[in-house]
Amino acid sequence: MTDRFDLGGVVVATTLAFKEDAAAPAGLAVDYDRFAEHCDFLISNGCRGVGPNGSLGEYSSLTDEERRKVIQVAVEAVGGRGLVVAGVHGVGWHQAVKWAEYAKEDGADGVLALPPTIYRANRAEVIEHYTRINEVGLPIMLYNNPIDTKVDLTPDLVAELFELENVVAIKEFTTDIRRVLEIQELCGIDVIAGADDLLFESLVVGATGWFAGYPNAFPKEAVEIYNLVQAGEIAAARDLYKGLVAVFRWDSKTEFVQAIKLSIDIAGQSYGGPTRPPRGPLSAEHEAIVRRDTLKALEYAASRDLVSAR
Repeated sequence: MTDRFDLGGVVVATTLAFKEDAAAPAGLAVDYDRFAEHCDFLISNGCRGVGPNGSLGEYSSLTDEERRKVIQVAVEAVGGRGLVVAGVHGVGWHQAVKWAEYAKEDGADGVLALPPTIYRANRAEVIEHYTRINEVGLPIMLYNNPIDTKVDLTPDLVAELFELENVVAIKEFTTDIRRVLEIQELCGIDVIAGADDLLFESLVVGATGWFAGYPNAFPKEAVEIYNLVQAGEIAAARDLYKGLVAVFRWDSKTEFVQAIKLSIDIAGQSYGGPTRPPRGPLSAEHEAIVRRDTLKALEYAASRDLVSAR
């Protein structure tokens, strides 16, 4: 199974639409219809797949019922046209395994898994965490985000985890571009670009895919960057990337969810909307900057006839 599972292309860590509902948590209910439309929008614009229930999908703000239904809706909306890589992050392996089992039952193609999220787990605990998820039987993309989890999946640890049958890839979000080659020197795992504002550099060095945030707002443009690099047209890819990277930098900031949702709304082809607590609205200063960066990126994309469309 692991030899056949290819994560090349642009898999989008999807945002999640909410609508006003006084009876829902914080007065916001999941808008499953708009979420389904968004998944279809991404696939229709050339993305390889969707990654629901990640940080960008605000999984930690969802009820258990909502979190499971999000995967079911994504699977139905994609309809076999691409991959569904479900986030199964949990405080410990017992929660992560539960979400992986649900994802398998509900038709997801693979899972994305952080280390334990509640505290700085040691090496043995990290290995047990992924060993238990491995037993579920779905392909696993490790997620290395030491900025948020305080656990660093170092290259030697990644190589050890790659010995697990179902570990096939790692989303690298250390923002250290050296990690791509360091990991590849130790094992054959697919290294997937995780930070949008290091996307071009990661692909040129040898990353095989992109698990992406800002393609929620710029899917067609993102796919074009990826395809140009894969075709060896590095200068053309760099030029397109330079026109978008200012807004892509918001993917690595604390307010990345709010910023990406606002950019979706500004782009106008899909729906971003509000965030659930604990995330609040952008400050007036940040909103102005996101608007400026998004409009510049849209203008640049339009000049290249690359604006994403329904």
